[in-house]
Amino acid sequence: MSSPPSRTAFVLIPRFNMLALAATIEPMRMANYFASQPLYEWEFRSVEGGPIIASNGMSQDSVPLSSPGGPWETIFVCGSWDSERFEDPSLFRWLRAMDRRGSTLAAMCIGAYVLARAGLLDGAEATLHWSFIPGFAERFPKVALREQLFTIDRKRLTCAGSTTGLDLMLHVISRNHGQQFALAIADLILHNPVRAPETSQRHSLGGQNPELHPKVRAAVALMESNVEEPLGVPEIARRVDLSQRQLERLVRKDMDCSVVQLNKVLRLQYARVLLTNTRMSIREVSVACGFNSMSYFSRSFLRRFQKKPSDYRRAWPDSEPAPKWPGTIVSTMHPRSKMRRDLAPSPPT
Repeated sequence: MSSPPSRTAFVLIPRFNMLALAATIEPMRMANYFASQPLYEWEFRSVEGGPIIASNGMSQDSVPLSSPGGPWETIFVCGSWDSERFEDPSLFRWLRAMDRRGSTLAAMCIGAYVLARAGLLDGAEATLHWSFIPGFAERFPKVALREQLFTIDRKRLTCAGSTTGLDLMLHVISRNHGQQFALAIADLILHNPVRAPETSQRHSLGGQNPELHPKVRAAVALMESNVEEPLGVPEIARRVDLSQRQLERLVRKDMDCSVVQLNKVLRLQYARVLLTNTRMSIREVSVACGFNSMSYFSRSFLRRFQKKPSDYRRAWPDSEPAPKWPGTIVSTMHPRSKMRRDLAPSPPT
C-alpha cells in the first residue's frame, strides 16, 4: 500500500518572494514527475485569502487560513519586503495551533520574522536573508542565528530565500527518498552541485569572492564583526598579519578606497539595516555602528544614501512602486566591477 503524499501549505505574506516560492516548489514537482505516485502536494494560504501580490508584481491566488484543510506536514511562511513589520494576531494564533498539531514550521527569505514574532523560533537555530540578519539579531536575541543557506532544527526549517529553496528541498527529498533520487532531480533542473546547508550566503567581500585577496577578505570580516567598536587600521593589519602599508595597498587595489573609507561604508550599510529592521532610535543606531557623534553619522549617512536616517525607516515605503537598494559595497567601490555605474542590485527581490 502506497504512502499518502507529504502535504505542504505555503502562507503568503504580501510582497512575498516569488523566486523563493518557485524554487521551493520545483523540486517537489519534479519528485512527483519522477515517481510512480504523487509524493508531494501543496496549497497556498493567506490571512484573508484571494490574490496575493509578490514583490515582482506577480499574483498568486490563495485560500483563507480559516478554510478547512490539513493536516500539513510542513507549513512555509513566505515573506520578503516588509515582512519584518508584518503583524497579524490571527496568523500567529493559527501558526501556534499548527505547531501544537505537529506540523513542521518553515520560513523563507525574511518570513522568519513572522515565526519569531509569534514566539515560534525561541531557542531554535534559524537563518534568513543576509541583509536582514543584523536587524533580526537585535530584535530576537533568543534565536540562534546562522548566516548560511538554510537550517533544519528539529521541527523548524528556515532558508535565506531566492534560490536556496532548491537546496533545502533537495536535502529534504534526499532524506525522505534517497540521495540518488534527489540527485536525479538536481540534474533535471540543472542545479548542480547541490549546496550544503552551512554554505555561506555571500561570496563578495568577507565571503569567498576569488577576485579579492584573501587578506582583504579577512580584513573585511574583521570590520564586519567589530562594527560597534571599530578597529583601527594598525590593529586590523596586525590581525591579518600584514604591515599597515601592505594592507592599505591591497585594499586600494581591490576596493579602490582606503581601509578607513571601507570600514566606514560597512558601518553605514549596517546602520541602514538597523534603521529599516528595528525600532532603535537614530542615536542608538549611530552608537551601535561605532559613531561617536550623531551629527557626523547623519551627515555621513546622507552623503552615502542620499537620504537622512530619519527618512530611511522603511526599505520599501508604500508610496514607492518598487524598492531601491542603496548599492552594494562592491558595486560602488570595486574598480573592476561592471556594476560600478550605480547599477544597484536589489536583494531581497
